[in-house]
Amino acid sequence: MKALLIGLWSVWVSGVLLIALSLYATQRLPLSTNPIFSHTSFSDLDTPKITIFTAPAPFTGSSGTKQSLAIRSWLALSPQISVILFSQHHSAASFAKSLGSRALVESAIDFTFLGVPFFHSMVAKSRAFKSDIYVFMDTETILLPDFVLALNYAHKLDDDWLLFASPRDVPNFPFYLDEDRKHWLKDGQRIRIQELQDTLGSSWQWSCCDSRMVIAWNNGEMPLHHGVLPPFLYGKGVYNHWLINEALSSGLRFVFDASWTISNIALGDSSYQSNCFVKSSNVSDIEKGSWEYDCNSHLAAVYGLSSLHGFNYSAVMKLVKCDGRYLLINATEDFLHTYAYKRKSLWKRHIPKCRRSKTTLACVVRTIKTQNETSGCSLKDGSVHTKTLKLSYSLESLLAITADENKTVVLTVAGYSYKDMLMSWVCRLRRLRITNFLVSSLDYETYQFSVMQGLPVFNDPSAPSNISFNDCHFGTECFQRVTKVKSRLVLKILKLGYNVLLSDVDIYWFKNPLPLLSTFGPATLAAQSDEYNQTRPINLPRRLNSGFYYAHSDAPTISAMGKVVRHAATSGLTEQPSFYDTLCGEGGSTRKGDNRCVEPGTNLTVHFLDRNLFPNGAYLGLWERKNVKSACKKQGCLVLHNNWISGRVKKLERQVISGLWDYDITTRMCLV
Repeated sequence: MKALLIGLWSVWVSGVLLIALSLYATQRLPLSTNPIFSHTSFSDLDTPKITIFTAPAPFTGSSGTKQSLAIRSWLALSPQISVILFSQHHSAASFAKSLGSRALVESAIDFTFLGVPFFHSMVAKSRAFKSDIYVFMDTETILLPDFVLALNYAHKLDDDWLLFASPRDVPNFPFYLDEDRKHWLKDGQRIRIQELQDTLGSSWQWSCCDSRMVIAWNNGEMPLHHGVLPPFLYGKGVYNHWLINEALSSGLRFVFDASWTISNIALGDSSYQSNCFVKSSNVSDIEKGSWEYDCNSHLAAVYGLSSLHGFNYSAVMKLVKCDGRYLLINATEDFLHTYAYKRKSLWKRHIPKCRRSKTTLACVVRTIKTQNETSGCSLKDGSVHTKTLKLSYSLESLLAITADENKTVVLTVAGYSYKDMLMSWVCRLRRLRITNFLVSSLDYETYQFSVMQGLPVFNDPSAPSNISFNDCHFGTECFQRVTKVKSRLVLKILKLGYNVLLSDVDIYWFKNPLPLLSTFGPATLAAQSDEYNQTRPINLPRRLNSGFYYAHSDAPTISAMGKVVRHAATSGLTEQPSFYDTLCGEGGSTRKGDNRCVEPGTNLTVHFLDRNLFPNGAYLGLWERKNVKSACKKQGCLVLHNNWISGRVKKLERQVISGLWDYDITTRMCLV
């Protein structure tokens, strides 16, 4: 017995000595080499891999300065942090290059014609990057070390989660990083993080601004929410509130508010606040927001499991830090939870008040009191989504925005039954990096759809009304009326001083044809031939296809197009016969050779395009090939017309089955 006691005593003494030795060795270990992070107890090895996604404005002026400071502050927190910049602007690439390998630019997502990225496309693209935690946030937001500490805590939770942090507006941020991004400076002097936070704490104010929230989630098995993510416009309000609400309603992830543990410092900008799209006493100012905000509001109203309006964060679990410990609290249920979230037990576990320290209780009380400052955050009244969505741009403004350096635009015309084919056509042009296109809508529904898709669209008041687009295909009276809209629009744009490439949405583009078409020069109209017989001339009567042609803005072309429009107005046929009979003479009386004709009154030359480069739907049986794409590429096609087929449904089926389709109608995103 005595020997046993001696043995136990020896084991106990050995254990104490080992613990003491471990503590001594720990104290002797060097702290983190990052001075910004040196006041914390976490090393870089403890930090999960964090990827921050954002969409910067061009890095110019004061905005560029703020963005540069903010992004550098993120990277300074840990080598485990990487940044992905969604941008098409050249300045983003230059800036990312200056930061090294942890900053990348990604442009292969969907953007509006004004360069605004789609939030759902950004989220979808983020899945291509391997990370433990995904973060989406505004580019003019400073982060401090508590950001990494809070995410480190969240990373250890037992289940999949989503957190958010409301922004803290700071009217004046007098600090900046040194060249090595290791120290914060003020007036040239180093300043400690705690001192920086204390200085800001006396001036910052809570903000409800949706677009400046920090949203983060872990790389888990569960999706963020049920259903699909609508095509919200990034940075234009509503989408973060919508995402939080949908995540809460779906119940697939634990959702909590980390506003008290993440210093989400929004650099002051009074003009930004007018676009935050939240409840405000000055509603009239908010309602002056652009069409982009109205689009997001409309989408939030028609998508999702529940209404956003009136939603606030008072009942959402809060992550706070008291007595050096992280606590999850629910103020409405007098509830504390100290460490791990467990789906089955979280909402039942209470910590008795007798076991809570006075300082902890005081900390919680302060949090409860300050939550009233953010619990009023909600979207403005639901009346917005009922408004007609309308771009604040005239046709003249759209032309000035979209035209290329040669003052050339690509014009297409579409009705609602062809909206999906329109988007496939748009996605293909985007992939080819062709941005100088315009869409003319034939009806209200197509206009609204195009606005929500971020397209440069205008509504033609002269378009026919009361037409059935489900039956509006070749050979119908509806088709005859609709086709005459196109020549009138082309003439109008030519008179405004812009060259026009008219392309129907059923034309698939393999390459950009503009470099070739622009070589034809003035007083020449280059058009596709509808002739399918390989041995016959391509300029035979009625073989000019008015669904694809290029016209210069010059006097002969404008005069000749005027004749076409007047002829079509008195014709009971489509505009296509009017093109040929006017420009090439009835029966082809003004044909020149096998591929041209001349309009005698204006001396305009009509050039019928090489069918090997611009094949119609019946030429060489290309659509019947086993691999249409391969056959066309081998032949050198620039475009391929999906015509010579009757009926919209058959046309759609043929194009989708062939693989010449670039749009996902379920997610409303371009296919990668």
